[in-house]
Amino acid sequence: MPQRHSKNNNDLAFFTYDEKRKLGYGTQKERLGKDSIKPFDACCLCLKPFIDPMSCQKGHVFCKECILECLLAQKKDIQRKLASHELQKKQEKEEEAEKLMSQKARELDAFDQQNHGAVPQYSDRNYSQDKNGFHGANSVKVTSYEEEALRTMKAFWLPSATPVAPVKVDAPSTCTVCPEGKEKLKLKSLFPVYFTEDTSEKKSSSSLDKTFICPSCKVTLTNTLSLVALSSCGHVFCKKCADKFMAVDKVCLACSKGCKERNLVNLEKGGTGFAGHDDHLVATDFKHLGSGSGLGLVRPATKT
Repeated sequence: MPQRHSKNNNDLAFFTYDEKRKLGYGTQKERLGKDSIKPFDACCLCLKPFIDPMSCQKGHVFCKECILECLLAQKKDIQRKLASHELQKKQEKEEEAEKLMSQKARELDAFDQQNHGAVPQYSDRNYSQDKNGFHGANSVKVTSYEEEALRTMKAFWLPSATPVAPVKVDAPSTCTVCPEGKEKLKLKSLFPVYFTEDTSEKKSSSSLDKTFICPSCKVTLTNTLSLVALSSCGHVFCKKCADKFMAVDKVCLACSKGCKERNLVNLEKGGTGFAGHDDHLVATDFKHLGSGSGLGLVRPATKT
């Protein structure tokens, strides 16, 4: 009879070490691949190689057509929200005016009944219904309290008395925002970005894809490098050259145009979802995916 080791014993009320290891318990580590990170030369909106790139002051790069369509759509949405907000304010004013008119009518009616007796007088003898609830000879008089309760009663099982929650539209913000960084963004704050293409014989003959280099040190630009763009002229350099030369000389190395320290804009490295580069991820939730899945406890990562 074989011995009951941890690898073949499955009748225990708890998981053994080998079972936990097979289910995936413990720290889960995974290295993000190239497909999980957005290329530096891709638009933040369409995720395709950009055409006529433009950058905001926070370093998010978009295609010119994509960002213009996005800002135009935001302006149209703001106008729609403003129109609905103005309509709501107009309706509220009308409701307030109706309430004031009905209150004045009730006060006048109460004053008239107080001066001319408790029972109202009607000139029409055929009038078979009065305000206090008389519906002919066979009717039952309804008290004012019951009449008010019937008028304001809300019953979810009756279609005619179903309560309706009023939808209030708050005053929208009139500022357009960056679709990536969610900060305020105006069209005039965008500036064009120019990448230096590698035109050497080796690169042009070996591959058809465009490769970009730093115009100063001639290093090929990739996601592993931190890039800096000048908002004054739009040229893109690696961060080492920008900090070493342009921050000191205050001049662009490509076009010799003067620049200041505030013109140095760090381009953001982006990913899709939680695969953003240089983001700190912390597991805050634990979820058991089942013993048959082979994953065990999975800790979804959240941004901090």
